[in-house]
Parts: sequence; C-alpha cells; structure tokens
Amino acid sequence: MRYVFAMVAAIVVALITTLFVSPWLASAAVGLFTFDSPDEVGNLEDGVYMLSNLAGLMVGWTIGWYAGGRFAQPASPS
Repeated sequence: MRYVFAMVAAIVVALITTLFVSPWLASAAVGLFTFDSPDEVGNLEDGVYMLSNLAGLMVGWTIGWYAGGRFAQPASPS
C-alpha cells in the first residue's frame, strides 16, 4: 500500500509542479542571464523545466512514502 500512496502522490505533485512551478522557474532563470543565441535560451529553459519537474516528482514520492507508511501493516511473528 505504501507504494501506491507514493506513486499517486508523486504523480499529483509532479502535475502541480509542471503546471504552476516549472514555467515560472524557467522564465525566472532565463531572465537572470543574457544570451547570444535563442538556442541557449531554449536549452536553459528546458533544463530548468526538466530539473524542477524531477524535483517535484521526488518530493511527491517522499511525501507519499511517508504518508503510506502510516497505513503499513506490522510484520507478524512467525
């Protein structure tokens, strides 16, 4: 059951991160630098976007893992 909670929480947090956090972070990171080529802008924006989505996925998994641990059954002695 712990894995189910972890997967669901990871999906939900990654979706929220993708929709609301990543675009803002990518735009903010691009605004900090000056570039010679539009390709450099795209590369930085893509990298920040992917890294923030990965971070959201890991945070969601961790939240779900600990939340699912509350419902874990203790092992019975044999």
